[in-house]
Amino acid sequence: MTERRKVRYSVHRDVLDEGAVEELAEKCHAQTSLADKVKESMRCSGPRLKSCMLGFLPVLSWLPKYPFRDNAVGDLVSGISVGIMHLPQGMAYALLAAVPPVFGLYSSFYPILIYFLFGTSRHVSVGTYAVMSVMIGGVTERLAPDSDFMSWDNVSNASVVDLVSRDAERVRVAAAVTFMSGLFQILLGLVHFGFVVTYLSEPLVRGYTTGAAIHVVVSQLKYTFGISPTRHSGPFSLIYTVLEICYLLPDTNVGALVVSIVAIVGLMLIIVATVISWQVNLEDKYGIDIVGTIPSGLQPPVLPTASLFGQVIGDAFALSVVGYGIIISLGRIFALKYGYKVDPNQELIALGLSNSIGGVFQCFAISCSMSRTMVQESTGGKTQVAGALSAVVFMDIPALWRTSRVDMCVWVATFILTVLFNPDLGLAASIVFSLLTVIFRSQL
Repeated sequence: MTERRKVRYSVHRDVLDEGAVEELAEKCHAQTSLADKVKESMRCSGPRLKSCMLGFLPVLSWLPKYPFRDNAVGDLVSGISVGIMHLPQGMAYALLAAVPPVFGLYSSFYPILIYFLFGTSRHVSVGTYAVMSVMIGGVTERLAPDSDFMSWDNVSNASVVDLVSRDAERVRVAAAVTFMSGLFQILLGLVHFGFVVTYLSEPLVRGYTTGAAIHVVVSQLKYTFGISPTRHSGPFSLIYTVLEICYLLPDTNVGALVVSIVAIVGLMLIIVATVISWQVNLEDKYGIDIVGTIPSGLQPPVLPTASLFGQVIGDAFALSVVGYGIIISLGRIFALKYGYKVDPNQELIALGLSNSIGGVFQCFAISCSMSRTMVQESTGGKTQVAGALSAVVFMDIPALWRTSRVDMCVWVATFILTVLFNPDLGLAASIVFSLLTVIFRSQL
C-alpha cells in the first residue's frame, strides 16, 4: 500500500486595516478612460452589427423561423377576427378624436404595419384606442373649434358651420400632434426611457385601465343622448362633463337615445343597423348623426403643418407617455404568461415610428387596445387573461384586499387619480403615489 505523501503548506498574509483594503481595491480596479469607452462603443464587428440589426428590426429574428404548421391557422383566424373589430372601432374612435370616420380606418392600417416590423410583443393589438382618441379630440376641438368656421347661410338666414374646412383643419391638428408624439417616443427610446416600466406595477396598470374606461364611457354619453356638451380639459374635466350632461338631459334627442339602446343590445347586428340607417334616412328625418360616406383609397403622404408644433407640444408629450404606458403594460402581461421578453426601449421606438410615420399619412395617435388584444390572443388558441378582464368589472379590489392592502391602495388611488386628473396627469400622479408606497414600506 502506497503511503500518501504529506505536503505541508505555509501561508503568510499581512493583516490589513480598512484603509489598506481600500487602497488595495483602488489599485486592482481597472481604470478605463473616456476615450477608450467611446472607441469601444464605436467599434463595429460582424456579430455586433447583426445584434444591432436584430434589435432594431425584431421581425428579422422570428419571421424566418415562423412555424407555419403550428401557428398559421390560429394567426389567420385571429387576424380576420381582429381586422373585423378594427373597422367599427376605427370609425367610432375617429369621432372621439373629432375627425372624419375614415381617418380611423387609416389609423388602423399604416401604424400596424410599422409595429409589425419594429415591435417586440407577440400578442398586443396596436391601433386606435379610446383613451388616446379622447385626448386627441380635446386638442383638435381646442385648436379648431366650430366658432372659427361659421359662415352665413342666405337660405336659412342663420350661421352654419363649414364642416369641410373645419374637418380638414382638425385632421391637420391630429396629424401634427401624432407626428410630434411619435418623435417624443423615438427620442425617449433612444435615451433608454424604458426603465420607467419598473414603476408600473400590476395594480397600477389595472387601476389605470379601469379609470381610463370611465373616461371612455363618459365621452360616449353625448352621442347616446344626442346632446352637445362643451368639451372640457384639465383636472376634474370629467366631473364638469358629467354635470353638464345631466344639465342637458332634458334636451335629449329621443331618436338618438333609441338608436343607441338598440345598438348596444344588438351589437352583433351592426350590419343590419347600417342598412336601416341608410334606407330610412335617419339623418335628414330625425337629425341623428351618422358616419356618412366613406371615401375609397388611401391618403398620400403629407408632411404635418410645422406651425402647429408649438401649440401641441405639451399634448404630444402627454400622448407619448400615456400611449407607451398602455402598450408596455399589456405587453408585459402577455410576455410573462407565454415566457418571452419585451424590450421596453424598442417598444418606445416601434410605437414612435408607428405614430410619426402614421402622422405623415394623416393618422391619429395609436396605442394598444385591450379588447382587440384579448380577442387576438383568445382566437389564436390561447386562454384569456383573467386578471386583465377583472379590472373592467371591479373585481380587483376584494382580491387585492385579501392579498395585499398596499396594492389595493395603489389600485384605488390610481383609479381615482385617473378619473379626476385625466389619463395624462392621472398616470403621472399614480406613478408618484406608487413610488411613495415603496418608500414608506422601505422606511417602516
